[in-house]
Amino acid sequence: MPKRATKVAISIPRDLYRAVEGVRRKSGRSRSALVQDALRHWLGRQAETLWVREYEAGYRRRPEGRREVGAAAAGRLLSIERW
Repeated sequence: MPKRATKVAISIPRDLYRAVEGVRRKSGRSRSALVQDALRHWLGRQAETLWVREYEAGYRRRPEGRREVGAAAAGRLLSIERW
């Protein structure tokens, strides 16, 4: 079953429109497909940014202790050691 689409009218600066049209023509894709991909990419980046913020907040709540820092340093030293 095909996905339903909703038409949206937006305004963008002329230079951005020209840049999008140039990419669209070269790629042979429709304007709708190009904008959909851009929006999917942007939404994915928003989700990544949220994940990083949550990770950082957790780290601030419980930073690494000496034990974790020591283990990480030992791992780095062992990884460069020629065996």
